[in-house]
Amino acid sequence: MLDPDLLKTFLAFVDRGSLAQAASFVGRSASAVTTQMQRLEDIVGEPLLAPQGRGRVLTPAGEDLAGHARRILAVHREAWLALKGVRADGRVAIGSTQDFADSGLPDLLRAFAASYPRVRIELRVGRSAELAEVLQTGILDLMVAMRQAPAPDEIGVLREPMMWLCSQRGLATHQDELPLALLDPHCGFREAAIAALDRAGRRYRIAAGSASLAGLRTAVNAGIALTLRTARFAHSGIVEAPREFGLPQVPIAEFAIRLRQDAEPPAQDLAALFSGSLALPGAPS
Repeated sequence: MLDPDLLKTFLAFVDRGSLAQAASFVGRSASAVTTQMQRLEDIVGEPLLAPQGRGRVLTPAGEDLAGHARRILAVHREAWLALKGVRADGRVAIGSTQDFADSGLPDLLRAFAASYPRVRIELRVGRSAELAEVLQTGILDLMVAMRQAPAPDEIGVLREPMMWLCSQRGLATHQDELPLALLDPHCGFREAAIAALDRAGRRYRIAAGSASLAGLRTAVNAGIALTLRTARFAHSGIVEAPREFGLPQVPIAEFAIRLRQDAEPPAQDLAALFSGSLALPGAPS
């Protein structure tokens, strides 16, 4: 039998590319992860990983298992949700930034709703600082937003690389100063973009500002300016900026999953689902 815990660790390696990052993601030591991979190879009867340079890569058997593992864990998740939600009712109030509302949340909420048909979902989409304030009032049960600082109600942290993004058609005009499209203050991405350009001594100007991601997307799609977000923003005509722009390196974005301490069981179950399934494939742990 293929143990779901072993498969989860195996997919952590597949998505993150190293045993060290897989160990960090699943919360185990590197030696424990190595032991898990050996157990899985014993069960399958085939080597799943092969040495390459200083790291390891998937063997043909490992590549085959990856697809099966995703399907097995998806069914496992559906069964867990169905059994947990069969008698549950009430409401779950969720706060989310637009990035996650567009990418990640729809599939998870669909799975949750199918298994918790009597639980009402209330979704508030907003900016991180605003959502954090609302969470403190007790209106929200669960929140995923940019992390400002460690909080006692955090149950998970998602780490995703920041990326310079632009229209796939390029910039509408070429100027000496780098045109930026940024959200209005206060915004972690805005602060990171300005700090990175200042450190690099790169001249820039704020060519477009917006209070919402919808406005930011319009400005970037029009080719008015570049922006700094994560891969969740790179769709519908927006792509990673080409190397010839010579843009400076930027940090990793951290997003906190926070759960109200007295949240009811349905909210706790949804929070666990967020922690286990909301990360982008390949994102650092």
